Amino acid sequence: MEEESKATKAAIYEIILNQIHDYDPPETKVTYDRLLASGKIKKEVMDLIGTVLSVEIFEILKNKKTFNKNRFIKNLSNLPKLPF
Repeated sequence: MEEESKATKAAIYEIILNQIHDYDPPETKVTYDRLLASGKIKKEVMDLIGTVLSVEIFEILKNKKTFNKNRFIKNLSNLPKLPF
């Protein structure tokens, strides 16, 4: 179970890094930079953005919903306040 958790976290981090690199959506990079500038460390920033991403993944897998870009961007803009 712990290995699956590590693999899941690594996959989420990879998605975040791809979003930052590709600037798609640009709000991920903006949020990443904003949180770092506020004094948060990189791991904490990745975990916060990962939480927002996990909300979207949950909605897609569990509730059979499509990716909601507007909700994703709104949740990013509200960080460090968590979306739940």
